[in-house]
Amino acid sequence: MVNPQAPDRDRLYVSVVSAIEAQILSGELKVGERLPSEAEIGRQFSISTRSVREGLQILETKGLVRRRHGERAEVVRDDVEQFLGSLATTVRGLFAKDPSYLVQLMDVRRMFELEVVGRLAAGEGSLSGEVDTALADLAAAKDFAQYAQSDADFHKALVQSLGNEILSSVYGNLYGLITDVIRLTSRAASKTQADGVAEHQAIYAAIRAGDVEGSRALMREHIDNSTTYLQQAITAAKQQGRTS
Repeated sequence: MVNPQAPDRDRLYVSVVSAIEAQILSGELKVGERLPSEAEIGRQFSISTRSVREGLQILETKGLVRRRHGERAEVVRDDVEQFLGSLATTVRGLFAKDPSYLVQLMDVRRMFELEVVGRLAAGEGSLSGEVDTALADLAAAKDFAQYAQSDADFHKALVQSLGNEILSSVYGNLYGLITDVIRLTSRAASKTQADGVAEHQAIYAAIRAGDVEGSRALMREHIDNSTTYLQQAITAAKQQGRTS
């Protein structure tokens, strides 16, 4: 059931985590199924029970197994969506401790979205009706909250249009965080709503025209501008905190 792998001598529990996590997420180990005893896992991986416990603790932290005193660990979750949801929760915790992590999220957005718009412009995937809807809602937004939501919807719809389910799942789990970032950057931005709408329309037009490099350049400029606004918002918040 749990196949041994060559252990990492510096971090012996890594082999346990990798093997069991892979088997849970692949469905080989089912929800409700119990793992072998710690002693048996230790023999299979040629590691100590202490290292086994370290590995099981990580799996429990990830929410994949549950341990109770005197019982073998039980598989309690096996779906990738919830696994990624836990990742998003972890990232949100980092933001709570240090807002500068928001800037790192913008870098992740840049990696995802430049690739997405370039591939859409090259003919991969198909622009969904949700992209048009979000763009129309963006132009029609009556207040700040509506604008920020439509902005986030536009970017999410572009990612989903590529048709890569794993990418859509990863991006979707960060969607709430990205919406928060857009709210912050929009508050700090000096550009008008019309200018913001025009940026999104230009990206959309470049994709529709099949302009790979143009769409990538426009998206890069858009996210770079947003990152600058975000840094300004963080700086302003810190200064306000020092003076209050």
